[in-house]
Amino acid sequence: MEDHVTEGGSQRHSQRSHGLRPYALRCDHRTTPLGIGESAPLLSWRLAAGEKTPRGNAPVAYRVDVAEDPDGPSHWDTGRVEDTGATGVGYAGPPLRPRTRYHWRVTVWAASGGAESAESWFETGLGEGEWRASWIARDWTAVDVVDPPEEGERALDSHGLSPSPLLRREFTAPMTPVRARLYVSARGLYEVRVNGERAGDAELAPGWTDYRHRIQYQAYDVTELVREGANALAVTLADGWWSGYVGFDPRRAGAHYGTFPQLIAQLHLDYPDGSADVVGTDETWRAARGPIRYADLLMGECHDARYTVDGWDRPGFDDGGWEAARVADTDTSLLVASVDEPVRALGELPPAEIRKVGPETHLVDFGQNFAGRVRLTVRGLAPGRRVVLRHAEALDEDGSLYVTNLRTAAATDVLIGRGDDTVVFEPRFTYHGFRYAEVTGLPELDAADVTGVVLHSDTPWAGAFDCSDPGVRRLHHNITWGQRSNFVSVPTDCPQRDERLGWLADAQVFLPTACLNADVAAFFAKWTRDVLDAQSPDGGFPNVAPRLAGVADEGAPGWGDAGVLVPWHLYRVYGDERFLACSLDAMGAWVDLIHRHNPDLIWRTKVGPHFADWLSLGRPTPREVVATAYFARSAELTARAARVLGDGRADRYAALAADVRRAFIEEFVSADGRIEGDTQTAYLLALAFELLPGELADPAGKRLAALVEEAGPRLSTGFLGVGLIAPVLDGLDRPDLVHALLGRTEQPSWLYPLRHGATTIWERWDGYTDEGGFQAPAMNSFNHYALGSVGEWLYRGLAGLDQAPDSVAYGDLVIRPRPFTPPEVSGAEPSWAEAAYESPRGRIGVRWERADGRFQLDLTVPPGATATVHLPVPRTWDVREGDDPVGDAPGVEIVGSEPAAEERSFVCRVSSGEYRFLARRTE
Repeated sequence: MEDHVTEGGSQRHSQRSHGLRPYALRCDHRTTPLGIGESAPLLSWRLAAGEKTPRGNAPVAYRVDVAEDPDGPSHWDTGRVEDTGATGVGYAGPPLRPRTRYHWRVTVWAASGGAESAESWFETGLGEGEWRASWIARDWTAVDVVDPPEEGERALDSHGLSPSPLLRREFTAPMTPVRARLYVSARGLYEVRVNGERAGDAELAPGWTDYRHRIQYQAYDVTELVREGANALAVTLADGWWSGYVGFDPRRAGAHYGTFPQLIAQLHLDYPDGSADVVGTDETWRAARGPIRYADLLMGECHDARYTVDGWDRPGFDDGGWEAARVADTDTSLLVASVDEPVRALGELPPAEIRKVGPETHLVDFGQNFAGRVRLTVRGLAPGRRVVLRHAEALDEDGSLYVTNLRTAAATDVLIGRGDDTVVFEPRFTYHGFRYAEVTGLPELDAADVTGVVLHSDTPWAGAFDCSDPGVRRLHHNITWGQRSNFVSVPTDCPQRDERLGWLADAQVFLPTACLNADVAAFFAKWTRDVLDAQSPDGGFPNVAPRLAGVADEGAPGWGDAGVLVPWHLYRVYGDERFLACSLDAMGAWVDLIHRHNPDLIWRTKVGPHFADWLSLGRPTPREVVATAYFARSAELTARAARVLGDGRADRYAALAADVRRAFIEEFVSADGRIEGDTQTAYLLALAFELLPGELADPAGKRLAALVEEAGPRLSTGFLGVGLIAPVLDGLDRPDLVHALLGRTEQPSWLYPLRHGATTIWERWDGYTDEGGFQAPAMNSFNHYALGSVGEWLYRGLAGLDQAPDSVAYGDLVIRPRPFTPPEVSGAEPSWAEAAYESPRGRIGVRWERADGRFQLDLTVPPGATATVHLPVPRTWDVREGDDPVGDAPGVEIVGSEPAAEERSFVCRVSSGEYRFLARRTE
């Protein structure tokens, strides 16, 4: 790579303070990924303005060059590309070599002159035909004798769980390698160690996919772990999603894909003299049972220390008494490189309280409902003595664990001692959803000896929100913890009971909130492939992905439609057309399937289990209304996706969408705008999906507002309507109703659970009621995210951080705060809200503060973006930007008042930069 800018710190950049600094470099939405499989990865960056950068300083050109050696010749160089809006470029050079690290640099030129650069790297994975290893497993014909559970312990062994096998192989390195890469996957779960040291920090690897279609592998840099001479590779396996329990079908609770876990691994060693070695899994590996008596995602893990095999993961161990590993399969055709970051241990929670409730029983409250496990330090546990950990989200009326809502999930971990002075017990192949842990078997328990370990997919946090209202602030806190708890390899419905499935509707309604909270591009890139894998040959999307046989296979309206809605939203947020390109055929097949079975354009047949507006309250929304609204929406978005890609099918799907809209109106909408069913969700779907012309949309909007007001004001929506109610009411110029709903503390409301100590979002509005206690134990999670989809409006509405309807990747911002009360209301308490978001273009920041007769807005617009700013003050107010009257401020253009709000909103356009608007009431 030829140097074209000067050195500066860890990045190469110019010293001009008025430039634009590239940062957050990504390859396929990941930071320095190791082992990618994409032949044309997307190389992207964000921009930050220098300290003295003038307002409006936009990028005018970029250059990306890629090389194997950062100081050597380029492998691919775009040259200078004139582009004012680029946030990334797809690699388009010569084929990338497998198992190769590529260094890349982006240089950005600014309108004010000068250029700044930043560097990163990515590494390719195994090439086609490079897998030489086989799938191996322990010989399961061997019979292990295990002790039965003690009286009072749940009989977990009755579930048919088997001990987790240990697999090992020693090899000799003739010299210390200059490079060592380990590629690993499992049908099941694995943890790999090299010479006694753990490789990487992935948890529950390789994650969950439909193993019949695709199995991800991970790559690890183990150069520092391999040494000259004798070395040992050592792996522990567990059932995981492959052969363990998942879902809730009693006829097929476990072993959905296979009956025992299997391993595949391949270590590539490169030596300084140019020679190389490959060590792969085969029949030369040795196998035995280990101390993990069973490990299951739903049931829990039992670690029997009496079976600990000291030194098994190091060279020199005598494995002569072990059996030979069995080659289970040689087919490697389904192995693909990971496209997402793995689950990791990403936080720790100390106990908020420990209460002794029995001679050897303690109840630990971590103060937060979360997904993860407990790390427990135990001293002097006698051989055969057991410590049992049970987990629950809530406490029953008598103060004991409330476990009824776990259904068949035991959620119990067990440690069996062997007489060690000190043992640190932390399960490795299970996770639970819990706030409380009951620890039995210890006379005393010190707070320093127990820690909650938070597990979730590593989706870097991208957003921040806060406000002056403590209830709304707590609501946002609960929404974020619901997201963390349920983004575990796939977007699950809940982390605690016998389910944990990737329900499509839950994901699509929450996705707008999820994208504002975190960078979920890579996470959903992986999951959209799960959705595509699950599509049936006739075009039907399922209700859950990865697909499980027998779990509501045929997609319901709003559920199957996620196969269309999710790729479209990801494209709008991240600007990556590949989300559309990889899904367009599947999107079209889904819409064609609905059309084929419903030629009259009212979606009545091929509706699967038809969940309608799941868990709504009061009068149900007619199912045909829900279904046909989604039919129209999916057809419209498929047309838009085709248009973005220049695909000739765009006009056909646009015409179909228009026909379905007409059919919807003729079938369900009266001349005065009333919609059949007359429910909040019926109007929300029609208005949010733009199914009604203006002459019908206006009365329909008024009727929606009336329904909300007549009810309390309160909402009566279920999963499909709840994410729409705030933006639709806001679009009707009724943010007052949204604030009324947000402030409501009676059931049903978002704040009602807070009165009962909720730290995450409940699955049901009535998960617990003052009158009836716990409701519907067969389906009552206290850590769900669907009803938390109002989180999108906290950013977009309350704080005012949004993008225009036709904007992509936040190129055209709309900043329009909705204060709790209008700024001009006399006697109103001071209030404020703020939000920040790491968009694909850079950081967006908004903070407003309202006091009687005064409104202040602080704004950061990233380089290359523009913003329309709506100050919620009358045009008669004195408005300044910094020290200048707003009309004289640099980079600010007054564009008039907002038409819908008459004279109640001051509107201006701004370019990139930082702004402070101050509006005061004039006498």
